[in-house]
Amino acid sequence: MQIYVNTCFSCSLPRYQIGMTLIEALVAVLILTVGLLGAAALQLNALKYTDSARMASQASFIAYDMLDRIRANSSADYQWGRIERAPTTSAGVRDLDLRDFQSNILGFAGESAKGAVAVSADEVTVSIRWDDSRATHTAGARETFTLTSRIGSASRVAQ
Repeated sequence: MQIYVNTCFSCSLPRYQIGMTLIEALVAVLILTVGLLGAAALQLNALKYTDSARMASQASFIAYDMLDRIRANSSADYQWGRIERAPTTSAGVRDLDLRDFQSNILGFAGESAKGAVAVSADEVTVSIRWDDSRATHTAGARETFTLTSRIGSASRVAQ
């Protein structure tokens, strides 16, 4: 952009000013600032959603681990509720599996996380529930991962 400026009072030749004005520089800085703030917000959201996906993957690993333990010891009753604490006195395989399940859940999502195992005939449902308010922007938002699978009914003991 060229602006005609006649600053020579003693001569009649015109001079041209070449360069940016202060207003143009401020507009450019404003546009750059808005772009950088948008990129920062995008990065923060990506971190939140990545954390949420990591939590769901970890819950999946824990649930599949528990399901494999139930299949390996299919004669035991693994029925266990969200509010119950895992057995601490017995040293049986079932009690050890439930303690490991509980400690895995607490280690992955803290004290607010809960787990449950429901056994119905030859079907097992493993549920894990945790606080996911960071990703959803809602206070107290809970996420649940539920895994349901059939296990061999011939190896199950009638209850």
